[in-house]
Amino acid sequence: MAKKFKEAFDRKEFVVTAEVGPPKGTDIGQLVEHIDLLGDKVDGLNVTDNQSSVMRIGSLAVCRMILDRGGEPILQMTCRDRNRMGLQSELLGASVLGIGSVLCLTGDYISVGDHPRQRRWSLWIACSFCKQSAC
Repeated sequence: MAKKFKEAFDRKEFVVTAEVGPPKGTDIGQLVEHIDLLGDKVDGLNVTDNQSSVMRIGSLAVCRMILDRGGEPILQMTCRDRNRMGLQSELLGASVLGIGSVLCLTGDYISVGDHPRQRRWSLWIACSFCKQSAC
């Protein structure tokens, strides 16, 4: 990456990020191409978390791939698919893997995805978690 994401913020520089979406399946060829194409042009790569409420490869795994390729990942965590314990567990895993930047979101509505009957965790839990994570 051109410069580290956090360092750019600390220097109050203009920060540029891009978003990569994990595939729905195990073919990661195009994903790797996108990571390599964007890697030196942005300060961080935001990895979506089951974007559009469609099941995909987990963000944490893709973030680790970005790190291994010399990039700076931003782990996107949607509170839609996890309870508080699951969210905390994911954060601990990210820390152990060296992923220090996290973007917490509520996520897209389940009704637009490929599992419309899945239960959505309450907005209260999501908002509460996001506030605690920011501390």
